[in-house]
Amino acid sequence: MKESAYKNYDELPLFLNAATVAKVLGISPSSGYELMHESDFPVLKIGNRMVVPKEKFVEWVLRHIQGGAD
Repeated sequence: MKESAYKNYDELPLFLNAATVAKVLGISPSSGYELMHESDFPVLKIGNRMVVPKEKFVEWVLRHIQGGAD
């Protein structure tokens, strides 16, 4: 597993793209992109662009740490 480039949530940008999601989670860019297509992942679509609001990403991570998807 790759090491995250970010040390805490405060360092994250307001909106995360697939590459940033991948860096934070320590996964490949293609896995980050695939994750953004999952039905329970909090993606905001702006035209053809997909981004994840920082707060929703943090909530998603915490929800999955606490026992899996709802």
